[in-house]
Amino acid sequence: MSPTPLAPATGSSSDEGSPAGARGSLWSGLRPLVLRLHFYAGVLVAPFLLVAAVTGLLYAGSLQAEKIVYRHELSVPAGDRELPISQQVAAARKAHPEGEISAVRPSPEDGATTRVLLSGVKGVDPDHTLAVFVDPYTGEVRGALEQYGSTGALPLRTWIDELHRDLHLGEVGRLYSELAASWLWLITLGGVLLWLGHRRGRRTLRSAARPDRTATGRRRTMSLHGAVGLWAALGLLFLSATGLTWSTYAGANITDLRAALGQTTPTVSATVGAGGEPAGHHMGSGSMPGMDMGGTDGGARHSADVGLDAVLKAARAEGLDNPVEIVPPAEPGSGYVVSQIQRSWPEKQDSVAIDPATGEVTDIQRFADYPVLAKLTRWGIDLHTGVLFGPVNQIALAALALGLILLIVWGYRMWWQRGRASAFGRPVPPGAWRRVPPYALVPLAAAVAVAGYYLPLLGIPLAAFLVLDPLLARLPAASRRVSGRR
Repeated sequence: MSPTPLAPATGSSSDEGSPAGARGSLWSGLRPLVLRLHFYAGVLVAPFLLVAAVTGLLYAGSLQAEKIVYRHELSVPAGDRELPISQQVAAARKAHPEGEISAVRPSPEDGATTRVLLSGVKGVDPDHTLAVFVDPYTGEVRGALEQYGSTGALPLRTWIDELHRDLHLGEVGRLYSELAASWLWLITLGGVLLWLGHRRGRRTLRSAARPDRTATGRRRTMSLHGAVGLWAALGLLFLSATGLTWSTYAGANITDLRAALGQTTPTVSATVGAGGEPAGHHMGSGSMPGMDMGGTDGGARHSADVGLDAVLKAARAEGLDNPVEIVPPAEPGSGYVVSQIQRSWPEKQDSVAIDPATGEVTDIQRFADYPVLAKLTRWGIDLHTGVLFGPVNQIALAALALGLILLIVWGYRMWWQRGRASAFGRPVPPGAWRRVPPYALVPLAAAVAVAGYYLPLLGIPLAAFLVLDPLLARLPAASRRVSGRR
């Protein structure tokens, strides 16, 4: 990506102009506009980016912190043989009969607990579940914690995730992160163009990516800002693009676009038909369908349900190895859905639907058959959240977040150092529109229109800037004319 938010990657006020020998070029005309946009966008959007970077840095470390803080609930001494999953669920329900079972996550590896997820539990956020942790070897309940999302985030990571996503302000708070993600890529690209243009005397990209150790003052700050921004550019562009996929407005537009292109994420069909309608789907105070509290197949009420053990066995026969999640029938006429939930590389996202009356697989959805954009979206989100490549992924995210923080600090410092005669942060002069070649105005206006439609928190402020910029340029001239008449 680009050197991020802030300050122009230029040296002095004369830098706002273009070289005399390049006046006819497209870049010499666009450069003042890019410079002014990069400056003001950096100054105004940087606070939002700083919050996103700091909270993102915290989130990068939360995945490992979660394993330490909740070690008792998450891990147990490995045993020789696991109990049937039905018995593990029965033990969880004996300790926590409240709510309804929404899903079961069998122990994914040796020494890991099984999670029985309960919804509708009093005192638990309606969007969350209560995860009951069961020792798969002994049936001991190790505790219960509130869980959120498909990655199984526990309270610590959930709190940090919500801080990063919406500052704990709900839907209104999500606008801050969408604004940051919407502008980050534009600020980055603008910074890269400005820095490479500023270092045009350097013959190689490699030299442009190294700070000038001989520079002092503002030039030194600018050198650090530009070089680190160049190194971080691709990563910041990635964070911007993937962050937008689940934002409020841009995310909805991206979803609509994927649907129009036939690139939505497919889901397995849980409908089993009238012939396979299971008995007793309600799971309020008792156990899973097909089980009594002891974990054995139930009596007459659940005689049409093959039970969890048979369901898991059928999924294993279709190649669904750990980790998996079992979701019970949602209503009469639907079946169990067993899905792989491995978000680390290589991803395991296959899923099957199983008839609860017969234990037969009625539908299969393989991750290999996902449309291209659906796969890219899945990989992008998992890379953004630090789960795709484990600790290496988390370290890279932390480095990007730290780099963004430094870029913002250096950008504001350049703004401060740019002042003359004790004036703080002398801005870039207005009127950049006048230097844009006429043949570039139409595609530029079209790009702003497209951005405004798909990324409204970018397009609307950007359109306002492009409209106000030429007006602001006329104010000094008008002021001088009025003064002259006096």
